[in-house]
Amino acid sequence: MHFLQVNFAAVLTAAVIQWILGWLWYGVLFKKDYTALVQKEGATPSTAGGAMALIFIANLILCFALVKIITLPGANGTTFGRGSLIGAVCGLGFVVPPIFAQHISEKQPFKLFGINTLYWLIAMYLSGGVLAIWQ
Repeated sequence: MHFLQVNFAAVLTAAVIQWILGWLWYGVLFKKDYTALVQKEGATPSTAGGAMALIFIANLILCFALVKIITLPGANGTTFGRGSLIGAVCGLGFVVPPIFAQHISEKQPFKLFGINTLYWLIAMYLSGGVLAIWQ
């Protein structure tokens, strides 16, 4: 079970950071723009407890995968800066392209793409730093 040997407190903390950042990002900073853009596309933003719980579970899964990458031999993810760099590179490589493809294929506004991807890049950057120093 070596695969599961991670600092679960670090993973939980990084997931909480992502979750709180998401609440601030979508619920405070970009609430008006995000809500208008999502409703324009025919959907409504979900703030229900069940949806928020599922988002948190997704944050946990992402942070678990990120800490596994940060702790790979040769990754040298032992400082906040190095972990943040790894998080940002993972965001650019694994998060932005599928979001971009989805926004293009669904003909969603570029502003919505910007709001979504900037959130994930910042979330990956911050959580990568936390996971690196607290592995």
